[in-house]
Amino acid sequence: MNSIFNLFDFKQKINYKTEVLAGLTVAMTMMPESLSFAILAGLPPLVGLYAAFIMGIVTSIFGGRPGLISGGAGATVIVLIALMKSHGIEYVFAAVALAGVIQILVGIFKFGKFIRLVPQPVMYGFVNGLAVIIFMSQLEQFKTIENGELTWLSGTPLLIMAGLVALTISIIIVLPRITKAVPPSLIAIISVFLIVSFLNIDTKIVRDIASVSGGFPPFHIPQIPVNFSSLHIIFPYALIMAGVGLTEGLLTLNLVDEITVTRGDGNRECIAQGSANILNGFFFGMGGCPMIAQTLVNLSAGARARLSGIIASLTILLIILFGAPVIELVPMAALTGVMIMVAIGTFEWVSFRIINKMPKQDVFVGVLVAVITIYLHNLALAVLSGVIISALVFAWESAKRIRARKYVDDKGVKHYEIYGPLFFGSVTAFNEKFDVPNDPNEVVIDFRESRVADMSGIDALNKLTERYSKSGKKLHLRNLSEECIILLKNASSVINVNIQTDQV
Repeated sequence: MNSIFNLFDFKQKINYKTEVLAGLTVAMTMMPESLSFAILAGLPPLVGLYAAFIMGIVTSIFGGRPGLISGGAGATVIVLIALMKSHGIEYVFAAVALAGVIQILVGIFKFGKFIRLVPQPVMYGFVNGLAVIIFMSQLEQFKTIENGELTWLSGTPLLIMAGLVALTISIIIVLPRITKAVPPSLIAIISVFLIVSFLNIDTKIVRDIASVSGGFPPFHIPQIPVNFSSLHIIFPYALIMAGVGLTEGLLTLNLVDEITVTRGDGNRECIAQGSANILNGFFFGMGGCPMIAQTLVNLSAGARARLSGIIASLTILLIILFGAPVIELVPMAALTGVMIMVAIGTFEWVSFRIINKMPKQDVFVGVLVAVITIYLHNLALAVLSGVIISALVFAWESAKRIRARKYVDDKGVKHYEIYGPLFFGSVTAFNEKFDVPNDPNEVVIDFRESRVADMSGIDALNKLTERYSKSGKKLHLRNLSEECIILLKNASSVINVNIQTDQV
């Protein structure tokens, strides 16, 4: 029974009023985004809303992080655009379900912990890039279609749109100074909605994007041939979608951990996300992942439990079933203003304050990740690039730290005391420390302050031993760690080194 209570976090103290209001706010901001991304991918609009409902309800209940909001995210949908154009919606559903299976496997085998390898500069770049994307995407609401072409608003429509957006932002900024009893984003949306309705202001509304009326998500088995040819088509898309979803999800989870000063379960989140995507594939959804913008809306509204995500998902379902006539009248300016404030809140402004104090390579990594995120909209590639460059920089800096203290004892034995790790990056510098032709007949290398880290280091010791052997000299290795000894003994069939047993 206790495990069931822990699963749903019933032991957590919940502010029901805050959670419900936060959930309503999240639903209002999630709907137009899910609709927009579905239309962008060439999918029916309701497919986006179904994804928002299914992803939200499953991950809110079973996910690894209370307060984290999932839905039909653009990061994963963008991956499927090419598949939609080439093979159609049935293959998209199959790819979404397969991506879910891959994500579950990642969670089962506990690969989610590898998100810890993401350095802080990569996190800064990732978050700042997303903030810019969120902001730039809102500029689309200042465009309209004229004569079949997308053009910027001008004249009175532009002034109305800009004025309503400014009003929304002003309410969000000012209201918390008066009261924090209700989420300012929700009050801003309701206020602008009432003003537009009572004054009969002509401006863009949700209905102008798409209809949100429909039924319960229908069960649907993807109609594709069950063979290796189909698998060959959908697997690359499923793999990329799974990777992008997990990358954005786990990074968002880490961000929430920092904000709430608590710790989520990355592997549990992987399993929940995968389960939700499998359901998406069989219930007419386009799939998705955690959404950083909506998560920040949720947290800024004061939500810290799972209830807000459940409320948001159920609100979207109720709107699909019953509330579409009202929600379709919500001005897009109100939602645009909310998302602009989310973008401002998402940006890590502290990164500007510490940029002069950061190493140049960290600044480069952060900027690179942000640029890739903004221009390619490929979060997985951005983060992977940042991690690889950071790892290479770390390897280079570590390679420069290897050094040797040399001396000859009273028995005529020359000692090399090595400091720093011996690995692929430091092998060249390591070899340069030794004077094989001029060394005495017996040489000891002391690894008390060093470690042999990889096969390159082992190979370097083997070749160094051979060089001394050809010169008729004996090389001993002293004070190796247990891990190093195991590495050398495992490679004993291909190398020949003398590990000194009388280590001191």
